[in-house]
Amino acid sequence: MSEYFEIDFLNVESKKSGDAIPLRYSIGGVPRIHVIDGGFQDTGDKVVEHIKCYYGNPRKIDAVIVSHPDGDHAGGLRTVLENFEVSTLWMLRPWLYVNELIHRFSRFSNVDNLTRRLKDIYPNIAALEKIAQAKGISINNPFQGAQIGEFTVLAPTMQRYLDLVVASEKTPEVLKELMEYILKQRQNQLKKTTSPSYSLVRAHWGQEIFSHEETSHENDMSIVQYGNLCGQNILLTADAGRKALTEAALYAWLTELPLQNIDHFQVPHHGSRRNVSTPILDLWLGPRLPVRFGEGYKKFNAIISASKEDADHPKKAVVRACIHRGARVVSTEKSDIRVSHNAPTRGWTTAPALPYPEDQEKN
Repeated sequence: MSEYFEIDFLNVESKKSGDAIPLRYSIGGVPRIHVIDGGFQDTGDKVVEHIKCYYGNPRKIDAVIVSHPDGDHAGGLRTVLENFEVSTLWMLRPWLYVNELIHRFSRFSNVDNLTRRLKDIYPNIAALEKIAQAKGISINNPFQGAQIGEFTVLAPTMQRYLDLVVASEKTPEVLKELMEYILKQRQNQLKKTTSPSYSLVRAHWGQEIFSHEETSHENDMSIVQYGNLCGQNILLTADAGRKALTEAALYAWLTELPLQNIDHFQVPHHGSRRNVSTPILDLWLGPRLPVRFGEGYKKFNAIISASKEDADHPKKAVVRACIHRGARVVSTEKSDIRVSHNAPTRGWTTAPALPYPEDQEKN
């Protein structure tokens, strides 16, 4: 078979959205298989079966990439590591940097205690590390500039990652518990009302309203990857926030990687309004089109990993914003999604595009 690629965005079939992205490609006659995230722990079996069914029942996977520590991304990768020979696990582990970090924590003076604390905070990556070490799988650090097959890591830098670890951990446990309690009480109150937790407003073409809040520190740790396969530009963002996407864009510009010329765009964080903005989308995808084109018009694909049962994702504002820039937007809410070139046929049908929302969230 000549050069090809296929990237699968799997429906994790959960009440909450998650990411599980196996991919296969052949460049220069060299085939490779990557797995980027594995959804929740219950998703792991689906990822394994998908690879066996559609990727030729391989024994080996070239690269497993953990975009960030959240359970809806890292959980299912335990099953992947246990079922395949894995050449390299790409994963950031904060406890490797305790000597650089310890002076920034007033509550810790012992590196062993801080190491244990960080492993408690990030149990998913601690579990993956344990499996990898037991199986002799090498673990590499996917910081900015790292090359994972045909993909380049655009973010994060080590410095920003360490800053995020500190910012995340510094929140006192008592305050965390109080915040969780208040949030739970608020959610219970909202469930008793008939009105949603946000309201919608009718909007004209091109109008965009995004949240003033930023995404979590853990989401902003996400590994952002760029690849060019068979002449097509691919941007994989996981749950990256505005700071991560800005850092990634700057690195892309400095290294002369394409901006505003993306063919396949993974919409960050299941289509959240807290991860993107008009300037960032302009930077990566180009400015908004002046007028609304017909249904068949498409500059690029925008893929959203969202669960059908997740009422919070994707946000209408984000779907609108992608379409404003010429995207054909598809979602995993009803099925797995594949983008490909010259790949083996499967008999799959074309996923329906999400319609353009005439309204969007206003708060």
